Amino acid sequence: MIKQSILKTSLFTIVALIAFAANSVLCRLALDIYKMDAGSFTTLRLLSGAIVLWILVRTQHQQNSHPRFNFSTSWFSASMLFIYAAAFSFAYITLDTATGALILFGSVQITMIAYSIYAGNRPSMAEWAGLSMAFIGFIYLIYPDLSSPSAMGFLLMSIAGIAWGFYSIQGKHSKKALFDTAQNFIKTMPFIAILALITLPQSHLNLQGILLALLSGGIASGMGYAIWYKALTGLSNHQAAVVQLAVPVIAAIGGVIFVSEEMTLRLVISTIMVLGGILIVISTRYFIQQK
Repeated sequence: MIKQSILKTSLFTIVALIAFAANSVLCRLALDIYKMDAGSFTTLRLLSGAIVLWILVRTQHQQNSHPRFNFSTSWFSASMLFIYAAAFSFAYITLDTATGALILFGSVQITMIAYSIYAGNRPSMAEWAGLSMAFIGFIYLIYPDLSSPSAMGFLLMSIAGIAWGFYSIQGKHSKKALFDTAQNFIKTMPFIAILALITLPQSHLNLQGILLALLSGGIASGMGYAIWYKALTGLSNHQAAVVQLAVPVIAAIGGVIFVSEEMTLRLVISTIMVLGGILIVISTRYFIQQK
């Protein structure tokens, strides 16, 4: 039973991380290549995610055609989701991919590990070693492309990382991953309306950017985040923090497979370090639980 649970958690985690990597690529394509404005991208991303998730929840509750979303409960997760999505998009206007990834995942690591320590779940020495190994491997991968960030870009991406960290922490308490994720996305609608009104004068839309935003929201974000909530029920906070360092590695490997990019020695070494560090953290927690 324990092995089956670990297998399910691993599968959900891998699928979610692939969705995260795809999300980063879609966002960069829309903002950099097709010059879509960050406000419109964020609005369409969250709106399409809400619609897709609402349809999935309705389908799941065919016997009750009106699933009851509870809007009187906490709006904390929804606000963290919106802050992450908006800050992430606007930060990438002034940041390159590597620098943005370092700030984002660094902030996520600090937030989730600090909260874990605050909650009394201090990582063991072996887990600290695994975390350090994975983070060093992550930095080694992106180091050649790092540049000095703008102050605003650094601030916005740090906010995005902190918000995503807290959104992930909240996901550990989710009993109905799809329903809770749908509710979170739907609750971002008032924030989206305000954002759309503020950024409307600077909007720059084109068909390619719109399609990328819809894919990012409906598939990579909406469905990906629901799967992530499923994975989080089987991960500790520091496990959830460290596995996300695999996202840039997955994106780089995807470039090798789908875009014929070169498989470099740097990518091989960083992949071994990141995955090795993750393995140390995951296996250490597993052996602790077995005792």
